[in-house]
Amino acid sequence: MAIDTNEIRHPVFNQFASDNYAGICPEAWQAMDEANRGFAPSYGDDVWTERACASIREAFEADCQVFFVFNGTAANSLALAALCRSYHSVICHELAHVETDECGAPEFFSNGTKILHIPGPAGKLDLEAVEQAIVRRSDIHYPKPRVLSLTQSTELGTVYTPDEIGTAGELARRYGLRVQMDGARFANAVAALGVSPATITWKAGVDVICLGGAKNGMAIGEAVVFFNRELADEFEYRCKQAGQLASKMRFISAPWIGMLEGGTWLKNAAHANRMAQVLAGELERIPGVRLMSPCQANAVFAEMSAAAAAALRAAGWHFYSFIGTGGARFMSSWQTTEEDVNRLVAAVRAATAQ
Repeated sequence: MAIDTNEIRHPVFNQFASDNYAGICPEAWQAMDEANRGFAPSYGDDVWTERACASIREAFEADCQVFFVFNGTAANSLALAALCRSYHSVICHELAHVETDECGAPEFFSNGTKILHIPGPAGKLDLEAVEQAIVRRSDIHYPKPRVLSLTQSTELGTVYTPDEIGTAGELARRYGLRVQMDGARFANAVAALGVSPATITWKAGVDVICLGGAKNGMAIGEAVVFFNRELADEFEYRCKQAGQLASKMRFISAPWIGMLEGGTWLKNAAHANRMAQVLAGELERIPGVRLMSPCQANAVFAEMSAAAAAALRAAGWHFYSFIGTGGARFMSSWQTTEEDVNRLVAAVRAATAQ
């Protein structure tokens, strides 16, 4: 049976499930195309990877060590493994990806490091609870806290301020902990805060960030950025052993050039944030809908009846509801349009009116 390529290229799809659903933005695509013109050395020993590393160093105003991997699970897990030994523990928020969505990969790649999850409002760590987890035991029978993991922006679409990150970094240093940042949506936080990337990373005490690209307009690939170069010792061996050393590395690294050199990464993030703000504002006006978390990045969490959520899905809308009965997460992306938002708002109004 013949395949309708028009339908494949331009599907009709009502989706606010994830920014991963979006395609590749033109700037990332063009950079990949330019890297595809001829031969280039393998395994990252190419001019594209060198240039991408330089772009990241310029963006962060730091002489950092940069490694490229295929996805966020690898970035988080290998970064944490580099910071820990098997008898250590990682402290993170109870909703953090490293706890809920990595299928045990951080524990696996670190040979058994314990994940200690801490509550906190709006997806942010309660630092008093963090300190209690650090000091409550110091005997040899307890996995020794070694890393504080922050998610920026958080799993609930909120953003840590520079002061909040600085306070967390100070707490970590006081007890000899390293700070790792899951930055799958870091660009959204930078765009929302209007600060430099340096301000909310190494200047605030972050040792390593797992910098996301796929959710912001790239096809594939994350960057593990060590601000403390000593912590990156032999990290390339971890990447190789974990199957994360791409033979044609230029196709993972080149899109970073397209994203960073012209400011596309922040332009994309700001657009996604703006679409989420518009959506949040419209949803607040609908009777029977309540925002569950402040909309500070590109995620909107809304509470509605189970019947309304079911009606939305029956109408063909795609979204996640993993935060409790009746809750819905709507994600915007670089590719989301105001028309998309308006159509979703109309669909929610219709669903809640049933």
